[in-house]
Amino acid sequence: MGGTREINWLDPDLRRPDAGKSVSDIEAWFVREVLPLEATLMRFLNQNWRNKSELEDLRQDIYARILEKVDDGVPEHAKAFVLTTARNLLVDRVRREHVVPIDAVADLEGLNMATDTPGADRVVIARDTLRRLQAALDRLPPRCREVVLLRRVEGLSRQEIATRMGITEKTVAAHMTNGMCALANFFLDDSDSRSKT
Repeated sequence: MGGTREINWLDPDLRRPDAGKSVSDIEAWFVREVLPLEATLMRFLNQNWRNKSELEDLRQDIYARILEKVDDGVPEHAKAFVLTTARNLLVDRVRREHVVPIDAVADLEGLNMATDTPGADRVVIARDTLRRLQAALDRLPPRCREVVLLRRVEGLSRQEIATRMGITEKTVAAHMTNGMCALANFFLDDSDSRSKT
């Protein structure tokens, strides 16, 4: 499919059943299978995109994407293909924006788009948890703290820790057990005191 093709898909002559005789197979497929789905496509866009003034442009962009993708052959299920292409275009539009206004998309969950940014409440909770963990680690004896950090933060094995610290693996295991028990007790005591307030 060349980039110079100029077809007005809104031309009523292209919607006639005999129109496919004068255009390529892909164009005939488009007229026969995709254009009848226009009402479904517009309902989908209307439900998932708040800026109604952009709906016609979005439709045309989706049609262009569909034509680009079917160069190697037409899909078996036109409706699923059209709606998937529409969904992907909306997701791409939202992702391209560095700042997404709250009303850009009516229902982000409807688009199945995951967000990697935690909410403000989760950030506050995570910072509080890290602060409490640091306070608990600071209460451990130095050698015990070092073993816990090497094992749980750096991911070293018992043997690697023993070699690095110049102690036996049995001593590493004892430090690890004592350290984890002390941390668990700290968090249990801390959560009990928080629930009483």
